[in-house]
Amino acid sequence: MSRLPRGFRLATARAGIKEGQDRDDLALIHALRPVQAAGVFTTNRLQGAPVRLTRARLRAGLAQAVLINSGNANVCTPGGLKDAQEMAGLLARALGIRERLVLVCSTGVIGVPLPMPKLRAAIPRLAQNRATLRQAAQAIMTTDTFPKYLSMELQVGARRYRLSGFAKGAGMIQPRMATTLAFALTDAPLAAPVLKAALREAVQQSFNCITVDGQTSTSDTYLALASGTEAPFGPGSRGERLFKSALLELSQHLAAQVLKDGEGATKVLKITVKGARSRRDALRAAYAVANSMLVKTAFSGAEANWGRVMSALGASGAAVRPERLDLRIQGVLVARAGVATGRDKALRGRLSKAKEVAITMELGLGQHGAQVLSTDLTEEYVRLNAAYRT
Repeated sequence: MSRLPRGFRLATARAGIKEGQDRDDLALIHALRPVQAAGVFTTNRLQGAPVRLTRARLRAGLAQAVLINSGNANVCTPGGLKDAQEMAGLLARALGIRERLVLVCSTGVIGVPLPMPKLRAAIPRLAQNRATLRQAAQAIMTTDTFPKYLSMELQVGARRYRLSGFAKGAGMIQPRMATTLAFALTDAPLAAPVLKAALREAVQQSFNCITVDGQTSTSDTYLALASGTEAPFGPGSRGERLFKSALLELSQHLAAQVLKDGEGATKVLKITVKGARSRRDALRAAYAVANSMLVKTAFSGAEANWGRVMSALGASGAAVRPERLDLRIQGVLVARAGVATGRDKALRGRLSKAKEVAITMELGLGQHGAQVLSTDLTEEYVRLNAAYRT
């Protein structure tokens, strides 16, 4: 199913924001009328001007357009907020809509002023263009190697609704209450508070469970827009439940695509913690292992170095008692009661071919658990980030 939800159109254009980038770098989401809107954002305290502008405008729960640029994050720049406001104003005039209904998202290099003359020339063209979901996803990429998008449908009684989304991200990823840049569009009838609650629930079980390098971006934003015009789904109704389930599925798909595109990644690490004293402890333990460079490089080399997992776990701050700790890699019990079993040697051949590695830690201290998805760390990650500004 490739059709967009009713009431939306997409467009892309090329502004030439980043020198040497030979593709469209502007994307537009345009609703034919003001629609319900919600968002979640980075918890990084150095938030970009587009994040601050969009957060403020979303307090009303309405939007009609989203302007997205890649190649420049508009973060830590002189006049950054003024430039973001000018971008919104240029688009509002080109579309003939109210400026306060235009949201702005930017991604790319930090600390470099936006090339406003180029944007002043390109934004009016953008307003006249058309694009597919795939083309919009391509236009917002930075170090991504492939576009990330999905369309689906949900059936509520006799009515069929559409849900489409797209995202970008490959590095600087450990979202906290947000993601890289992601957008969800639907023609389901949703009041703004219901849309916001559904978005937050979906994020907690998708983008907030992935990490590539433990870094939270200054620009992370996930926006959801709903164009349905009939009576909104009631609280606790079947329609609301089905929409929440669909939005979660969409978000998990996009988050998984971001993870698979982790800069230079060759394996996905599925890290599961069971038997923790608290949910907080479970997350601490999972993220400590997920972000350990020693763990990530070991699995990059197909090395079942479970000692690195144990070391990261012990330093995580989570409650751990070695005599109760069991550790499994790919289902093989490599440590029991905190002591080696000698079974890890048989794993090397399996790990060299594996695209996904399961690491399971049973702490034996309680009833809480968590799961985090991560990636291995390769030489390609270093190469890409060493030359990111060039």
